[in-house]
Amino acid sequence: MKYKIKKGDQVEVISGRSEDKGKRGEVIKVYRDKDRVAVQGVNLRKKHQGQIQTQGRTMTPGIIEFEGPVHISNVMLVCSACGEPTRVGVIREDGKPKRVCKRCEAVID
Repeated sequence: MKYKIKKGDQVEVISGRSEDKGKRGEVIKVYRDKDRVAVQGVNLRKKHQGQIQTQGRTMTPGIIEFEGPVHISNVMLVCSACGEPTRVGVIREDGKPKRVCKRCEAVID
C-alpha cells in the first residue's frame, strides 16, 4: 500500500487519546508493515532500561521516554502553504508523482 505520509512531514493527530488529539509534530518513522507512524512528542511511552553492555560500552540504566507508534489513519498531513490539516491528492508532472493539498491545491513536495 502506498502511503501519502512520509518521514519528515508535519502532521496533526485527529483522533485517539484525548491528551494527544490536536497535537502537531514531525514524523520520525513510518512502519509500513503495521500501518503506523511515530510522531515527535505524541504517544509518549516510558521504558525502564537496565544496564546493557555492548561492544565494550555500557548504556546507562534509567527510565527512557520515547514516542510510541500511532495508526496512520489517526494523523493528517499539515499543508506547508496554508498551515491546515488536509487530505492529500496525487498528480503527475513530467511523469513523476507529486503530492497536492486538497484545500489550497499547493504542491507539498
